[in-house]
Amino acid sequence: MKVLSIDTSSNICSVAILDDSTLIKEISLDNGLTHSESLMPTIDQIFKETSLNLKDMDLLVVDKGPGSFTGIRIGVATVMAFADSLNIPCAGISSLEALAYNVKTDGIICSLIDAKNSNCYFGLYELSNGEYTIRHQLAAYNIDEIINWLKHRFKQITFVGSGAIVNKELLQDVFPNCIISDTNNLSAYKLGLAGLKSYKDGNYEKVNPLYLRQSQAERMLESGQ
Repeated sequence: MKVLSIDTSSNICSVAILDDSTLIKEISLDNGLTHSESLMPTIDQIFKETSLNLKDMDLLVVDKGPGSFTGIRIGVATVMAFADSLNIPCAGISSLEALAYNVKTDGIICSLIDAKNSNCYFGLYELSNGEYTIRHQLAAYNIDEIINWLKHRFKQITFVGSGAIVNKELLQDVFPNCIISDTNNLSAYKLGLAGLKSYKDGNYEKVNPLYLRQSQAERMLESGQ
């Protein structure tokens, strides 16, 4: 089945087309433009370069977050508009799950996305025989809280994501045998793989943005700033 996958949850605008698990084409841009400026031209470009169009797609996959609040809204709104116009099924996948697909070695995978001020979006997965299983509810915590929770439960962990890079020295100090993934960017292809599996398993969720914490504007409003 043909899959159109869109990831706008970070500064990178990434669009991919898959034929089942085989990548047909992926375009990833970090050109300084907003996702509202980049996304539709990128989708047009990938369709032209593959000689495909939206009507050829059997499944739409979108990153529902966590990540950039504005980027998530743009990606979700675009996919929902496509789905509604042509009645194409769609799956929302968390960026933390998509990051876990960067890791191909069996074991515990900790996905971390930097949320600034020593905070991280946190997801825990286990890879076994090609199957990724979630091991902890997705959440936003201080990095020290994450480390304290992990160190009493796991000896060998693979860390992946921007939060792993930002906190690399701290993680290696506490977990001397840990692995820091060499691939830490969000990818529409990896997102598409996760979405395809979720769809085929019949456990994909309705596409709603997943923020895990309030936006900066909401936090400032509550604090009276």
